[in-house]
Amino acid sequence: MSPCALLRLFRFPSPSSLFISNFNPLNRASINTLSTRKQFRSYNKTMTSSMSSSPNTTNDPPQLSDQLPKITAPYGSWSSPITADVVTGASKRLGGTAVTANGHLIWLESRPTESGRGVLVKESVKEGDEPCDITPKEFSVRNTTQEYGGGAFTVAGDIVVFSNYSDQRLYKQSLNSDLSPQALTPDYGGRSVSYADGVFDSRFNRFITVQEDGRQSSLNPITTIVSVELDGKDINEPKVLVGGNDFYAFPRVDPKGERIAWIEWGHPNMPWDKSELWVGYLSENGEVYKRVCVAGGDPKLVESPTEPKWSAQGELYFITDRQTGFWNLYKWFEANNEVAPIYSLSAEFSRPLWVFGTNSYDLLKTGDGRNIIVCSYRQRGRSYLGVLDETQSSLSLLDIPFTDIENIALGSDCIYVEGSSGLHPSSIAKVTLNERSLEVVGFTIIWSSSPDILKFKSYFSLPEFIEFPTEVPGQNAYAYFYPPSNPKYQASPNEKPPLLLKSHGGPTAETRGNLNPSIQYWTSRGWGYVDVNYGGSTGYGREYRERLLRQWGIVDVNDCCSCARFLVESGKVDGEQLCITGGSAGGYTTLAALAFRDTFKAGASLYGIADLRLLRADTHKFESHYIDNLVGNEKDYFDRSPINFVDKFSCPIILFQGLEDKVVLPNQSRKIYNALKEKGLPVALVEYEGEQHGFRKAENIKFTLEQQMMFFARTVGRFQVADAINPLKIDNFD
Repeated sequence: MSPCALLRLFRFPSPSSLFISNFNPLNRASINTLSTRKQFRSYNKTMTSSMSSSPNTTNDPPQLSDQLPKITAPYGSWSSPITADVVTGASKRLGGTAVTANGHLIWLESRPTESGRGVLVKESVKEGDEPCDITPKEFSVRNTTQEYGGGAFTVAGDIVVFSNYSDQRLYKQSLNSDLSPQALTPDYGGRSVSYADGVFDSRFNRFITVQEDGRQSSLNPITTIVSVELDGKDINEPKVLVGGNDFYAFPRVDPKGERIAWIEWGHPNMPWDKSELWVGYLSENGEVYKRVCVAGGDPKLVESPTEPKWSAQGELYFITDRQTGFWNLYKWFEANNEVAPIYSLSAEFSRPLWVFGTNSYDLLKTGDGRNIIVCSYRQRGRSYLGVLDETQSSLSLLDIPFTDIENIALGSDCIYVEGSSGLHPSSIAKVTLNERSLEVVGFTIIWSSSPDILKFKSYFSLPEFIEFPTEVPGQNAYAYFYPPSNPKYQASPNEKPPLLLKSHGGPTAETRGNLNPSIQYWTSRGWGYVDVNYGGSTGYGREYRERLLRQWGIVDVNDCCSCARFLVESGKVDGEQLCITGGSAGGYTTLAALAFRDTFKAGASLYGIADLRLLRADTHKFESHYIDNLVGNEKDYFDRSPINFVDKFSCPIILFQGLEDKVVLPNQSRKIYNALKEKGLPVALVEYEGEQHGFRKAENIKFTLEQQMMFFARTVGRFQVADAINPLKIDNFD
């Protein structure tokens, strides 16, 4: 056992974390997937369901025969080749895509093996060649705007403008030369000013972007839409074009440079609660001289417009959830300032604006004059890719193996799709359509977060979408259940597996049924795993999302407990071996479930919230009023904070915390740790130096994953872990 494993309070020093914040919200960093740069073979259009198909690789090992006798061993004790090193060894995540003038794809990936550095990568020109890095080694592409960033780079022609993590300045880089990137914004001596979600304005040779300026107050920075000069002769202060509200996103300039659209919202709303879409008219000197509210300004309509986009003809499209409660596509008619739906469906064509740069649809140019929109939407737990013919008001589904789609980008003759499925890790696929743009004729994965994981596919547990009853009569919630799966092992017939229930972050977020090696780490060792979309999750419309208003700490906790009981009553898991885990807001639900319910036997909180009052007082501007709508009055803040009811905890808990976390400050984890230690409950706290909200370094991700497994195995106590893992010391247990 290493010396540090003997300490009760663990700290792992590491260099500054440089990572693309991708998602999500008070969550936002789950243990993710490994990757190497390899290309997969093309798929043809006959490949339909990713739940029944998977890509062939040139070096897939032979699958284990179903005829081989299985070893009988207790659940949780099975040996698996999907080790923590496999899960974390070369993990990469996507931070957005864009297409160059010559049609080549650019993507942003983070690399935990390089301390989370964000690197822009260019698609190979010739088939079979390796993609090439664009970002020089002294740079890291990542922004910190609204804490979670996103929209950290923009490509126009052969020029890319990106945000550099260390100083948060914008830089311009030519994709056709070896010249070092050129700074565009002033050096403020730190990261107090950041930029996100920018676009090029060719009419005035400038870059228009969202600016967050924290020079006067880091807790209450000023957010505006500004213009940045691109000529490179002088570095001047950005010029404010739009300001006065708390938040802005999606500044988008029309093709002629005469109008600019944007989204704005103010406290206490989050952008998915209520926002507004505006259009501003640009004068001859580039200033906004007239403004029109397109959507969100009618007090009789509660809506949250998002993702404005101009067509080549200067028509404005966007997504909103007015009247139906589902984010659907709309169009603005400028002459009378009216909007109309393009196609109505009880499905979500967008997702909540936790990070900048979302691109759920795009406008396809056709030779026959049709208005074609390539779009993705989400319905009952899965994503779909479709082609919407505006003229005929018809939606045609495109047959691809992804069941989860994040973003799309139009190439010169194809669609680039960020997606995944139960058998596909996070990937980028090149999708080619026929002449009518109604049918897939080619599907090629050009980047995968985890191509090597497919050699373990005989171990994969496929997600089962389940709908279960909640404590409210007639009201159901949703989850993905992953049963134990290992071709070499089986348990005795009368045994039920232990369950690890995951409560996602946000809490206004959504878990998705895609291939995540960290889940397979558990299921291949004989665990059942369930990922819950409790009431308040997105992906199911506004009504479902608003179940959590004034009910955070109640609805989410009840739904997680109801899901666990449902699986026990269905005979799928052992009711005496129920464990719960979650990060940030998911960590809060975990702690609240352990304090106020007796369903679970042990829990793990990753950078979780213990004190709602502290969260409100300490958190950053973007979420500073978020929980006002989720909690309620002062009594609710006290009554729903687990730290105030330590006497109600009755089972072991392990806590993991980054010391540079600005969303959930380290004192929350320390406070719950000290209280549980004093009470005499088995407890452990791990603190990581250099980590922020979520763990981005491979060694820390690995340690967190393994120690959760060991903690549950030791404290729940019915099996021995097959892996050789040095267990950390548990207070009041060892």
